[in-house]
Amino acid sequence: MTPLKPYLVRSIYEWIIDNDCTPHLLVDATHKKAVLPMQFVEDGKIVLNIKPAAVDALSLGNDEIEFNARFSGKSMYILAPMKAVLAIYAKESGKGMVFDAENVDENDYDDIPPDETPPPRPTLRVVK
Repeated sequence: MTPLKPYLVRSIYEWIIDNDCTPHLLVDATHKKAVLPMQFVEDGKIVLNIKPAAVDALSLGNDEIEFNARFSGKSMYILAPMKAVLAIYAKESGKGMVFDAENVDENDYDDIPPDETPPPRPTLRVVK
């Protein structure tokens, strides 16, 4: 099955926009594939405003979120791998969704063979 997270991010983004709020992403800036303005990173994380008026060419893909935005007046290409997205929420209300940090590739679970040994049976004894 495909991961659920990208679908949740896209639907929550639409819900925030439909309610005239400002969607913000919390991103793990330590991810190797992330392209972010490091001068705005705090404690290894960055909050990105992804309101349509603040970004250009926004793409909420299954594997990554990418767009162009201005930081201190300079245009910059932003790439946030979906695995690095920690939360999406409305700035005004704080409502949205927080995701678990993903350290393991979801496809790695497919390669784990099922445990074929049955669990041990409980043993009972009479106590007097």
